[in-house]
Amino acid sequence: MHRKQIGPVFVSIFLTAAGIFLLVLIHDKWESDSTKINNPAIRKVEPASENLDLKSIIHTAEKSVVQIEGQNEQSTITGSGFLFNEKGDIITNAHVVQDADVIYVRTANGRVYPAAVIGTGEETDIAVIRVPQLSGQQSLDLETENKAETGDEVIALGSPHGFQNTVTIGIISGTERNFSVEGYEYQNAYQISAQITDGNSGGPLISRKSGQVIGINAVGTNDGTLGFSIPIDDVYKQLTAWSKEAQNEDLEFGKTADIGATENTEELINDAEYVADYFLESISMRDYVGAYTLLGSKMQAGASYPDFREQFTHYVDIEYQDGTSEVTKDGKVETTLSVSAEKNIPGEKETKQVSFTYVFTIGHENDQLKILQISKSSDGDKDQ
Repeated sequence: MHRKQIGPVFVSIFLTAAGIFLLVLIHDKWESDSTKINNPAIRKVEPASENLDLKSIIHTAEKSVVQIEGQNEQSTITGSGFLFNEKGDIITNAHVVQDADVIYVRTANGRVYPAAVIGTGEETDIAVIRVPQLSGQQSLDLETENKAETGDEVIALGSPHGFQNTVTIGIISGTERNFSVEGYEYQNAYQISAQITDGNSGGPLISRKSGQVIGINAVGTNDGTLGFSIPIDDVYKQLTAWSKEAQNEDLEFGKTADIGATENTEELINDAEYVADYFLESISMRDYVGAYTLLGSKMQAGASYPDFREQFTHYVDIEYQDGTSEVTKDGKVETTLSVSAEKNIPGEKETKQVSFTYVFTIGHENDQLKILQISKSSDGDKDQ
């Protein structure tokens, strides 16, 4: 009897061992292979990098930050603002636009548009203005759920004293500051070490870590050492309510034709130099689309975007110095800039140092400043 039971026992042991062996193989296979998921709504969450690249944050934000000019018979008030939705709506401070009869905004690429107020606070220093021509343009992401904390690094953008898209960097040096200035009540304001002065009002306060807007820069001390910013999450509901209620047909805008009439020679040169600077900055950041949009229609007709892009893809570490500008007899501006860069040579590992001079001819096209011509003379880049 016992001899007859030896076979089944061996079979049982063999099957058990084989089962364990297969389980081990399946487990190893499971660990080594990544799971593929076809559902696009499900994705692997990668840990975010500790800090975004500072230059990228600034260059991206600049596209959505505008300079605001509020004009009346007595004066012109300059401030800042930033796009926050697809309708062309811009957040700013109420004190920037409250006394303006006509409002214009100047974008990062040098274009100027009339704007209309769609909402303004009576006690809270916030306002929203609309520029229909900027609908669909890139807007800034807002942090509407979490508060910033003391010690958080921040970036403030604005146009102090008319210098468009000036950047200051600092930290949140205090929170929950309450005070009154010229009839406006500031509650739970962020105190920041980034300098805030005339023209910064209405500009965004951006988190260095996330790149999102956490506040609206509002006021600063006379010595410029401290600034105060309104937390965006405190006013977001009111800002979006104004945006939803406003209808373009009910708004009053200034006339685009009046913009050029108020422009003097010094302002024209400053604007032209800004366009040239922004062009080279875009090339340096490899934002070729942004640079291409600055070209006039004839230049775009003479070079497709791929051809335009190909001219600059080999250059890295582009640097340029302040140049000279002069107004021509036909009302255009010629801006000359010296540029240096490292050039990647096809088939070679090392780069070559090159330098050249650009002459930008900048003028109005359809009431907007455009680069109408670019002349280039080489010095150390003989093959271009």
